[in-house]
Amino acid sequence: MPDLAHVIREISEEMAQRPDRGAVADYIPELARVDPGQFGLAVIDAEGQVFTGGDSETPFSIQSVSKVFTLTLALGMVGDRLWKRVGREPSGNPFNSIVQLERERGVPRNPFINAGAIAVTDVILSGHEPREALGEILRFMQFLAQDSSITIDETVAASEKRTGFRNTALANYMKSFGVLDNPVDYTLGVYFHHCAIAMNCRQLARAGRFLAHNGVNPSTGHSVVSAERARRINAIMLTCGHYDGSGEFAYRVGLPGKSGVGGSILAIAPGKASIAVWSPGLDAAGNSHLGRIALERLTQGMGWSVFGA
Repeated sequence: MPDLAHVIREISEEMAQRPDRGAVADYIPELARVDPGQFGLAVIDAEGQVFTGGDSETPFSIQSVSKVFTLTLALGMVGDRLWKRVGREPSGNPFNSIVQLERERGVPRNPFINAGAIAVTDVILSGHEPREALGEILRFMQFLAQDSSITIDETVAASEKRTGFRNTALANYMKSFGVLDNPVDYTLGVYFHHCAIAMNCRQLARAGRFLAHNGVNPSTGHSVVSAERARRINAIMLTCGHYDGSGEFAYRVGLPGKSGVGGSILAIAPGKASIAVWSPGLDAAGNSHLGRIALERLTQGMGWSVFGA
């Protein structure tokens, strides 16, 4: 078997030296201030061993990676009724596009584009005050990562709220079709805050372990979701987790994954490992440029692609 520690060390050294680092998400002022020279990687294998490289202990805003966990929560609350509010197909459009909403009468194409994640957030909010819903999301993240120190970066959340005009438009458009039940300001407030959860690579990889092990967190033996639901969440991550770059990610990396414009990617090697990579510079589709390259190197080095070694 390849030596995982050696592979990670080689990847980290290569990423530190690469001049092509992408561009930070400057449309969110707080993210525009992040140093694009950073790179972190953490892998937790089936035995619970943690392998890290680079800036793996540096916290970052997980942004859209939080959508994996809000989807998990919403499915736990309403089950397959969720799919009446949001679809499961790749969008083929930018993550904040409003075009498909008009064609498809306010129903977002999948839960990982912004409109879909706002609809999922609205489901979690129903029957709760915004603070309660947000607390439930944060506690779920802390529980999965076994780390109560995980918090929300309020500065990032405020920055997103000040500049979130496109998300406000998406939410109002969905509200006009009855897709959202709650006041738009309430739903968006929860959405902006859960995208602003701050984690490091080690914490994020730990939070995703249940998806690599048939819905069970192997550290605790606790069943987070059924094996069938874990497979289906992974399927949506594979087909929709990188916006209109999802096909390219599947082609090159071959793992279920979810990216965020903060530069992180959570990737799942079923039965083998949970992986978190972070590099703030993004490609044209809004996915971490070096993060995708690092994951491609990792799956090649370890033979972890779901499509075969």
